[in-house]
Amino acid sequence: MADEQHVFETADAGSSTTYPMQCSALRKNGFVVIKGRPCKIIDMSTSKTGKHGHAKVHLVATDIFTGKKVEDLSPSTHNMEVPVVKRNEFQLLDIDDGFLSLMDMDGETKDDVKAPEGELGDNLQTAFDEGKDLMVTIISAMNEEAAISFKEASKSD
Repeated sequence: MADEQHVFETADAGSSTTYPMQCSALRKNGFVVIKGRPCKIIDMSTSKTGKHGHAKVHLVATDIFTGKKVEDLSPSTHNMEVPVVKRNEFQLLDIDDGFLSLMDMDGETKDDVKAPEGELGDNLQTAFDEGKDLMVTIISAMNEEAAISFKEASKSD
C-alpha cells in the first residue's frame, strides 16, 4: 500500500465555499447565501414577533454575479450560510471569443473568466482596443467568477 501515488489537482486547501453565521450577526453590505446564490445584503430589518415567537430578519440582497434582487425571511436565531468571497486583480492580456485572458502577479495565466456584458464590457473592450495596460478585478465565490471592474495599470517606470 505504501507505493500508491497520490495526485492532487486542486490548489485550494479543501476549504468550504461557505460558512455559517447567525442571522442576527449579518450586516448590511455583507454577504449571504439566498436560494443557493451568493448575494450582497443591501437592506435588512428585524421584526419583533408575538409572545412566544422568534424575531424575524428580513433580508434584501442582490446576487453578486447576476445583479438580481432577492429577498429572504429567517428567524434571527437561525444560522445562514455566508459565501467566502475573494477579490483578485489580474493584468488583462487579451479578450478573445467573449473570454478574458488574464495574468496574476505570479505570472500565472487564466483564460476561463467571461468578459463582462453591458456597459462594463463595452468600456473594457474600448480601453483594451486603445492599447491601454489594464488591471481587471475578479470576484469569486462558490466556484463562480466574474469581472466586476477594471482600471488602467499604474506605470511602474
